[in-house]
Amino acid sequence: MAALGRDFVFEDFFPSMVEKLGSEGFLNELKNGFRALMDKEREVITFESLKRNSALLGLEGMSDDELMCMLREGDLNGDDCLNEKEFCVLMVRLSPDLMEKSRMWFAHSVENDVM
Repeated sequence: MAALGRDFVFEDFFPSMVEKLGSEGFLNELKNGFRALMDKEREVITFESLKRNSALLGLEGMSDDELMCMLREGDLNGDDCLNEKEFCVLMVRLSPDLMEKSRMWFAHSVENDVM
């Protein structure tokens, strides 16, 4: 488990989800999560939609600064929102086990290409 701030604990269930659902099923679940958190009109996760829906993640006690920090962490194009791709990338980056496995897959792929 990884601590998020002082009061929040995050347990990484993503690797077991990938094992159970397969990569395509897992990606579909991430997309479902994105849709649950997004602003329905703009079709992105905004600060307001994240704050409004933070209880879905069990994060209702987070401060505005902490929520904004989460958005900034995943915002790759600087628009202060998360699109579906940015959200999925962020979720995978937040999973230490998935990141380690992706490094191994990448190294294996590069090794096979060299041979």
